[in-house]
Amino acid sequence: MQTGNGQYYPSYLQLEKILDAQTPLSFAEGQTPAHDEMLFIIIHQAYELWFKQILFELEFVKKVFSKEKVDDNSEDLNLCRHRLQRVVRILELLNQQITVLNTMTPLDFLEFRNLLTPASGFQSKQFRLIEATLGLQMEKRHQHDYYKRTNEGGFTQNDFQQIESAEHTQSILQLVNQWLERMPFFDEKFWNNYQPLNNDKKVPHAFWNDYRSLYEMSLAEKELHKLKDFDNQFLGLSAEQVIGDKTNNGMSDAAMRGALFIMLYRDFPVFQTSFQILDTLIEIDHWLSGWRHKHYVMVRRMIGMRVGTGNTTGAGYLDGAVQQHYIFKELASLSTYLIERRKLPKLPEELVRALGFVS
Repeated sequence: MQTGNGQYYPSYLQLEKILDAQTPLSFAEGQTPAHDEMLFIIIHQAYELWFKQILFELEFVKKVFSKEKVDDNSEDLNLCRHRLQRVVRILELLNQQITVLNTMTPLDFLEFRNLLTPASGFQSKQFRLIEATLGLQMEKRHQHDYYKRTNEGGFTQNDFQQIESAEHTQSILQLVNQWLERMPFFDEKFWNNYQPLNNDKKVPHAFWNDYRSLYEMSLAEKELHKLKDFDNQFLGLSAEQVIGDKTNNGMSDAAMRGALFIMLYRDFPVFQTSFQILDTLIEIDHWLSGWRHKHYVMVRRMIGMRVGTGNTTGAGYLDGAVQQHYIFKELASLSTYLIERRKLPKLPEELVRALGFVS
Protein backbone atom coordinates (compact mmCIF):
# COMPACT_ATOMS: atom_id res chain seq x y z
CA MET A 1 0.00 0.00 0.00
CA GLN A 2 1.16 3.52 -0.80
CA THR A 3 -0.16 6.71 0.76
CA GLY A 4 -0.37 9.96 -1.18
CA ASN A 5 3.19 10.68 -0.01
CA GLY A 6 4.67 7.27 -0.95
CA GLN A 7 5.19 4.08 1.01
CA TYR A 8 3.39 3.50 4.30
CA TYR A 9 5.65 1.97 6.97
CA PRO A 10 3.35 -0.89 8.15
CA SER A 11 2.55 -1.86 4.55
CA TYR A 12 6.16 -1.78 3.36
CA LEU A 13 7.15 -4.16 6.17
CA GLN A 14 3.93 -6.19 5.84
CA LEU A 15 3.47 -5.86 9.57
CA GLU A 16 -0.08 -7.11 9.40
CA LYS A 17 1.22 -10.53 8.28
CA ILE A 18 4.12 -10.56 10.70
CA LEU A 19 2.27 -9.38 13.80
CA ASP A 20 -0.67 -11.68 13.10
CA ALA A 21 1.62 -14.73 12.84
CA GLN A 22 1.72 -15.55 16.56
CA THR A 23 -0.95 -18.07 17.54
CA PRO A 24 -0.17 -19.69 20.91
CA LEU A 25 -1.74 -23.15 21.02
CA SER A 26 -2.41 -22.81 24.73
CA PHE A 27 -4.74 -19.86 24.02
CA ALA A 28 -7.06 -22.05 21.93
CA GLU A 29 -10.52 -22.81 23.24
CA GLY A 30 -10.44 -25.53 25.87
CA GLN A 31 -6.77 -24.97 26.75
CA THR A 32 -5.22 -23.20 29.74
CA PRO A 33 -3.34 -20.10 28.47
CA ALA A 34 0.42 -20.29 29.07
CA HIS A 35 1.76 -16.75 29.18
CA ASP A 36 5.31 -17.64 28.08
CA GLU A 37 4.25 -19.41 24.89
CA MET A 38 4.06 -16.02 23.18
CA LEU A 39 7.69 -15.35 24.07
CA PHE A 40 8.66 -18.83 22.84
CA ILE A 41 7.00 -18.23 19.47
CA ILE A 42 8.40 -14.74 18.92
CA ILE A 43 11.96 -15.81 19.83
CA HIS A 44 11.89 -18.66 17.33
CA GLN A 45 10.26 -16.59 14.60
CA ALA A 46 13.00 -14.00 15.08
CA TYR A 47 15.58 -16.78 14.74
CA GLU A 48 14.08 -17.84 11.42
CA LEU A 49 14.09 -14.29 10.08
CA TRP A 50 17.77 -13.95 10.94
CA PHE A 51 18.48 -17.37 9.42
CA LYS A 52 16.94 -16.07 6.20
CA GLN A 53 19.30 -13.09 6.23
CA ILE A 54 22.31 -15.33 6.91
CA LEU A 55 21.43 -17.52 3.92
CA PHE A 56 21.03 -14.38 1.79
CA GLU A 57 24.56 -13.25 2.72
CA LEU A 58 26.07 -16.71 2.24
CA GLU A 59 24.58 -17.04 -1.25
CA PHE A 60 26.37 -13.84 -2.25
CA VAL A 61 29.67 -15.23 -0.94
CA LYS A 62 29.12 -18.49 -2.84
CA LYS A 63 28.55 -16.61 -6.10
CA VAL A 64 31.84 -14.76 -5.75
CA PHE A 65 33.91 -17.82 -4.83
CA SER A 66 32.26 -19.86 -7.59
CA LYS A 67 34.05 -17.70 -10.17
CA GLU A 68 37.00 -19.32 -11.92
CA LYS A 69 39.16 -16.41 -10.80
CA VAL A 70 38.53 -14.36 -7.67
CA ASP A 71 40.11 -10.96 -8.32
CA ASP A 72 41.81 -9.72 -5.14
CA ASN A 73 41.89 -6.23 -6.61
CA SER A 74 38.14 -6.05 -7.27
CA GLU A 75 35.44 -5.16 -4.78
CA ASP A 76 34.23 -8.79 -4.71
CA LEU A 77 36.63 -10.04 -2.04
CA ASN A 78 36.06 -7.01 0.16
CA LEU A 79 32.28 -7.43 -0.14
CA CYS A 80 32.62 -11.10 0.84
CA ARG A 81 34.54 -10.04 3.93
CA HIS A 82 31.84 -7.51 4.74
CA ARG A 83 28.98 -9.99 4.21
CA LEU A 84 30.67 -12.67 6.32
CA GLN A 85 31.35 -10.20 9.12
CA ARG A 86 27.65 -9.29 9.03
CA VAL A 87 26.87 -13.00 9.53
CA VAL A 88 29.14 -12.93 12.59
CA ARG A 89 27.24 -9.97 14.05
CA ILE A 90 23.92 -11.76 13.43
CA LEU A 91 25.18 -14.92 15.15
CA GLU A 92 26.40 -12.79 18.04
CA LEU A 93 22.88 -11.37 18.32
CA LEU A 94 21.34 -14.86 18.21
CA ASN A 95 23.57 -15.90 21.09
CA GLN A 96 22.32 -12.91 23.09
CA GLN A 97 18.72 -13.72 22.19
CA ILE A 98 18.89 -16.94 24.21
CA THR A 99 19.26 -14.82 27.36
CA VAL A 100 15.76 -13.48 26.70
CA LEU A 101 14.38 -16.99 26.27
CA ASN A 102 16.04 -17.94 29.55
CA THR A 103 13.66 -15.59 31.39
CA MET A 104 11.19 -18.45 30.92
CA THR A 105 11.42 -20.97 33.78
CA PRO A 106 11.14 -24.77 33.40
CA LEU A 107 7.68 -24.69 35.00
CA ASP A 108 6.62 -21.96 32.55
CA PHE A 109 7.72 -24.17 29.65
CA LEU A 110 5.94 -27.25 30.98
CA GLU A 111 2.65 -25.35 30.78
CA PHE A 112 2.66 -25.68 26.97
CA ARG A 113 5.49 -28.11 26.08
CA ASN A 114 3.23 -31.09 25.38
CA LEU A 115 1.29 -29.03 22.85
CA LEU A 116 4.40 -28.73 20.66
CA THR A 117 4.92 -32.46 20.01
CA PRO A 118 6.32 -33.58 17.60
CA ALA A 119 7.50 -30.12 16.45
CA SER A 120 11.11 -29.31 17.33
CA GLY A 121 13.82 -26.80 16.56
CA PHE A 122 15.55 -29.76 14.91
CA GLN A 123 13.10 -29.22 12.04
CA SER A 124 14.46 -25.78 11.18
CA LYS A 125 15.10 -26.24 7.47
CA GLN A 126 16.88 -22.89 7.26
CA PHE A 127 19.40 -23.78 9.97
CA ARG A 128 20.17 -27.07 8.20
CA LEU A 129 20.62 -25.11 4.95
CA ILE A 130 23.04 -22.74 6.72
CA GLU A 131 25.10 -25.70 7.95
CA ALA A 132 25.09 -27.34 4.51
CA THR A 133 25.92 -24.07 2.73
CA LEU A 134 28.90 -23.49 5.00
CA GLY A 135 30.11 -27.06 4.51
CA LEU A 136 29.02 -29.31 7.39
CA GLN A 137 29.11 -32.76 5.81
CA MET A 138 26.38 -35.28 6.57
CA GLU A 139 28.80 -38.02 7.61
CA LYS A 140 30.47 -35.61 10.07
CA ARG A 141 27.21 -34.83 11.91
CA HIS A 142 26.55 -36.20 15.37
CA GLN A 143 24.03 -39.05 15.07
CA HIS A 144 23.63 -38.25 11.38
CA ASP A 145 20.80 -40.77 11.00
CA TYR A 146 18.56 -38.20 12.71
CA TYR A 147 18.87 -35.96 9.67
CA LYS A 148 17.41 -38.42 7.19
CA ARG A 149 14.00 -38.70 8.81
CA THR A 150 10.73 -37.81 7.14
CA ASN A 151 8.66 -39.59 9.77
CA GLU A 152 7.19 -38.03 12.93
CA GLY A 153 9.64 -35.48 14.34
CA GLY A 154 11.55 -35.30 11.05
CA PHE A 155 11.22 -33.13 7.95
CA THR A 156 8.48 -32.91 5.36
CA GLN A 157 9.45 -34.53 2.07
CA ASN A 158 9.80 -31.13 0.37
CA ASP A 159 12.06 -29.70 3.10
CA PHE A 160 14.09 -32.90 3.14
CA GLN A 161 14.69 -32.66 -0.61
CA GLN A 162 15.80 -29.02 -0.36
CA ILE A 163 18.32 -29.92 2.35
CA GLU A 164 19.52 -32.88 0.26
CA SER A 165 19.97 -30.59 -2.74
CA ALA A 166 22.00 -28.09 -0.69
CA GLU A 167 24.26 -30.86 0.56
CA HIS A 168 25.07 -31.87 -3.01
CA THR A 169 26.06 -28.41 -4.21
CA GLN A 170 29.46 -26.87 -3.58
CA SER A 171 29.73 -25.44 -0.09
CA ILE A 172 31.63 -22.37 1.03
CA LEU A 173 34.23 -24.69 2.60
CA GLN A 174 34.80 -26.39 -0.77
CA LEU A 175 34.87 -23.10 -2.67
CA VAL A 176 37.33 -21.52 -0.24
CA ASN A 177 39.46 -24.65 -0.54
CA GLN A 178 39.59 -24.20 -4.33
CA TRP A 179 40.37 -20.50 -3.95
CA LEU A 180 43.29 -21.24 -1.62
CA GLU A 181 44.60 -23.94 -3.94
CA ARG A 182 44.82 -21.38 -6.75
CA MET A 183 47.10 -19.06 -4.77
CA PRO A 184 49.99 -18.44 -7.19
CA PHE A 185 52.61 -17.44 -4.65
CA PHE A 186 54.55 -20.71 -4.71
CA ASP A 187 55.24 -20.55 -8.47
CA GLU A 188 58.92 -21.02 -9.26
CA LYS A 189 59.15 -17.59 -10.91
CA PHE A 190 58.84 -15.95 -7.48
CA TRP A 191 61.49 -18.11 -5.79
CA ASN A 192 64.43 -18.19 -8.22
CA ASN A 193 66.45 -15.78 -6.06
CA TYR A 194 65.29 -17.07 -2.66
CA GLN A 195 68.14 -17.62 -0.22
CA PRO A 196 67.33 -20.76 1.77
CA LEU A 197 68.12 -20.84 5.48
CA ASN A 198 68.42 -24.59 5.61
CA ASN A 199 70.10 -26.88 3.09
CA ASP A 200 69.00 -30.08 4.81
CA LYS A 201 66.05 -30.60 2.51
CA LYS A 202 63.09 -32.54 3.88
CA VAL A 203 60.61 -31.26 1.26
CA PRO A 204 61.15 -29.97 -2.30
CA HIS A 205 60.01 -26.35 -1.90
CA ALA A 206 62.72 -24.24 -0.25
CA PHE A 207 60.30 -22.05 1.69
CA TRP A 208 58.45 -24.97 3.28
CA ASN A 209 61.71 -26.72 3.99
CA ASP A 210 62.89 -23.62 5.88
CA TYR A 211 59.58 -23.06 7.62
CA ARG A 212 59.39 -26.67 8.76
CA SER A 213 62.85 -26.31 10.33
CA LEU A 214 61.93 -23.00 12.02
CA TYR A 215 58.69 -24.49 13.33
CA GLU A 216 60.57 -27.48 14.75
CA MET A 217 62.96 -25.13 16.57
CA SER A 218 60.01 -23.20 18.04
CA LEU A 219 58.55 -26.28 19.72
CA ALA A 220 59.10 -27.09 23.36
CA GLU A 221 60.23 -30.62 24.15
CA LYS A 222 56.69 -31.68 25.08
CA GLU A 223 55.41 -30.28 21.77
CA LEU A 224 57.77 -32.08 19.40
CA HIS A 225 55.02 -34.47 18.32
CA LYS A 226 53.40 -31.46 16.64
CA LEU A 227 56.04 -31.64 13.89
CA LYS A 228 54.43 -34.87 12.69
CA ASP A 229 51.05 -33.12 12.72
CA PHE A 230 52.59 -30.28 10.67
CA ASP A 231 53.91 -32.77 8.11
CA ASN A 232 50.53 -34.46 7.81
CA GLN A 233 48.46 -31.28 7.77
CA PHE A 234 50.48 -29.23 5.29
CA LEU A 235 53.01 -31.37 3.48
CA GLY A 236 51.33 -34.76 3.12
CA LEU A 237 54.69 -36.38 3.69
CA SER A 238 54.68 -40.02 2.67
CA ALA A 239 57.37 -42.61 3.19
CA GLU A 240 59.04 -41.19 0.07
CA GLN A 241 59.16 -37.71 1.72
CA VAL A 242 57.42 -35.80 -1.06
CA ILE A 243 54.72 -33.14 -1.00
CA GLY A 244 51.43 -34.79 -1.80
CA ASP A 245 47.84 -33.76 -2.35
CA LYS A 246 46.28 -35.82 0.42
CA THR A 247 42.96 -34.34 1.45
CA ASN A 248 42.53 -33.44 5.12
CA ASN A 249 39.15 -33.42 6.86
CA GLY A 250 37.81 -30.68 4.59
CA MET A 251 40.81 -29.00 2.96
CA SER A 252 43.66 -30.20 0.76
CA ASP A 253 47.35 -29.87 1.63
CA ALA A 254 47.73 -27.19 -1.06
CA ALA A 255 44.86 -25.16 0.42
CA MET A 256 46.28 -25.50 3.93
CA ARG A 257 49.66 -24.24 2.72
CA GLY A 258 47.96 -21.27 1.08
CA ALA A 259 45.97 -20.50 4.24
CA LEU A 260 49.01 -20.74 6.51
CA PHE A 261 51.05 -18.53 4.17
CA ILE A 262 48.29 -15.88 4.29
CA MET A 263 48.21 -16.12 8.09
CA LEU A 264 51.98 -15.72 8.33
CA TYR A 265 52.28 -12.78 5.92
CA ARG A 266 48.93 -11.12 6.65
CA ASP A 267 50.57 -7.68 6.89
CA PHE A 268 51.20 -7.55 3.14
CA PRO A 269 48.47 -5.46 1.44
CA VAL A 270 47.31 -8.19 -0.93
CA PHE A 271 46.74 -10.60 1.97
CA GLN A 272 44.87 -8.36 4.40
CA THR A 273 41.37 -8.96 3.04
CA SER A 274 42.10 -12.65 2.45
CA PHE A 275 43.26 -13.03 6.04
CA GLN A 276 40.15 -11.28 7.34
CA ILE A 277 37.94 -13.66 5.35
CA LEU A 278 39.69 -16.72 6.79
CA ASP A 279 39.57 -15.25 10.29
CA THR A 280 35.86 -14.46 9.90
CA LEU A 281 35.07 -18.03 8.81
CA ILE A 282 36.76 -19.23 12.01
CA GLU A 283 34.69 -16.72 13.98
CA ILE A 284 31.47 -17.98 12.35
CA ASP A 285 32.33 -21.47 13.61
CA HIS A 286 33.01 -19.99 17.05
CA TRP A 287 29.62 -18.28 17.27
CA LEU A 288 27.74 -21.29 15.88
CA SER A 289 29.40 -23.45 18.51
CA GLY A 290 28.53 -20.88 21.18
CA TRP A 291 24.91 -20.85 20.03
CA ARG A 292 24.71 -24.66 20.12
CA HIS A 293 26.26 -24.68 23.61
CA LYS A 294 23.82 -22.07 24.93
CA HIS A 295 20.97 -24.05 23.39
CA TYR A 296 22.26 -27.21 25.09
CA VAL A 297 22.51 -25.47 28.49
CA MET A 298 19.02 -24.02 28.06
CA VAL A 299 17.50 -27.40 27.15
CA ARG A 300 19.14 -29.07 30.15
CA ARG A 301 17.73 -26.33 32.35
CA MET A 302 14.25 -26.67 30.88
CA ILE A 303 13.77 -30.45 30.57
CA GLY A 304 16.86 -32.04 32.15
CA MET A 305 17.66 -35.27 30.32
CA ARG A 306 14.14 -35.93 29.01
CA VAL A 307 13.53 -36.77 25.34
CA GLY A 308 13.05 -33.76 23.05
CA THR A 309 9.67 -32.94 21.54
CA GLY A 310 10.97 -34.09 18.14
CA ASN A 311 11.98 -37.53 19.53
CA THR A 312 15.70 -36.74 19.70
CA THR A 313 17.68 -37.46 22.84
CA GLY A 314 17.26 -33.81 23.79
CA ALA A 315 20.23 -32.39 25.69
CA GLY A 316 22.33 -35.48 24.91
CA TYR A 317 21.99 -34.90 21.17
CA LEU A 318 22.74 -31.18 21.51
CA ASP A 319 25.89 -31.87 23.56
CA GLY A 320 27.19 -34.16 20.81
CA ALA A 321 26.47 -31.52 18.16
CA VAL A 322 28.45 -28.93 20.15
CA GLN A 323 31.51 -31.19 20.11
CA GLN A 324 31.28 -32.43 16.54
CA HIS A 325 29.73 -29.80 14.27
CA TYR A 326 32.78 -27.67 13.53
CA ILE A 327 33.14 -26.74 9.87
CA PHE A 328 36.34 -24.68 9.63
CA LYS A 329 38.31 -26.46 12.34
CA GLU A 330 41.34 -26.87 10.06
CA LEU A 331 41.51 -23.12 9.58
CA ALA A 332 41.16 -22.69 13.34
CA SER A 333 44.08 -25.10 13.83
CA LEU A 334 46.44 -22.79 11.92
CA SER A 335 47.46 -20.93 15.08
CA THR A 336 49.08 -24.19 16.23
CA TYR A 337 51.62 -23.85 13.42
CA LEU A 338 52.61 -20.19 13.66
CA ILE A 339 56.04 -18.90 14.66
CA GLU A 340 57.12 -15.46 15.84
CA ARG A 341 56.76 -12.77 13.18
CA ARG A 342 60.40 -11.67 13.54
CA LYS A 343 61.60 -15.20 12.73
CA LEU A 344 59.68 -15.56 9.47
CA PRO A 345 61.78 -16.29 6.36
CA LYS A 346 62.48 -13.19 4.29
CA LEU A 347 60.55 -13.39 1.06
CA PRO A 348 62.34 -12.91 -2.30
CA GLU A 349 62.09 -9.51 -4.00
CA GLU A 350 60.04 -10.89 -6.91
CA LEU A 351 57.35 -12.08 -4.52
CA VAL A 352 57.46 -8.93 -2.39
CA ARG A 353 56.72 -6.90 -5.53
CA ALA A 354 53.80 -9.19 -6.38
CA LEU A 355 52.44 -8.72 -2.88
CA GLY A 356 52.34 -4.97 -3.31
CA PHE A 357 55.14 -3.58 -1.15
CA VAL A 358 57.47 -2.58 -3.98
CA SER A 359 56.31 -1.03 -7.25
